[in-house]
Amino acid sequence: MTEQQSFTKYEHKILPGFRERINKAESTEDVKKFFVYSAKELCENIFEGQIDFEYEDFALTPDNDSNYSLSKRVLCSEDFMSVWNNSDLPRVIQRLAESALRRYKHLKKSPEKTSSKIRR
Repeated sequence: MTEQQSFTKYEHKILPGFRERINKAESTEDVKKFFVYSAKELCENIFEGQIDFEYEDFALTPDNDSNYSLSKRVLCSEDFMSVWNNSDLPRVIQRLAESALRRYKHLKKSPEKTSSKIRR
């Protein structure tokens, strides 16, 4: 039986900044961008330079059942998949995606409010 790793301590490190950015998001595109930044930061903290993560490795996908997607490059990495399959990392990223998706849906429902917030 393999040992299950937990990365909730890394989640707790990035949560305050993630929440602040998501709450200040003025558009659905901002929400997507902030999700990617946070997921990338989380994985960089976990893997400590073993894997070079890029912006394109993560995406918030509101129309997808899992709410997010990972790039093929990351999914083909043995180091990443070993951690992914033996830890709570999928659940941690899912929680980030769910939070981002709530804000995304809120902003999508009220685009006129979003437009009025944008400073000119």
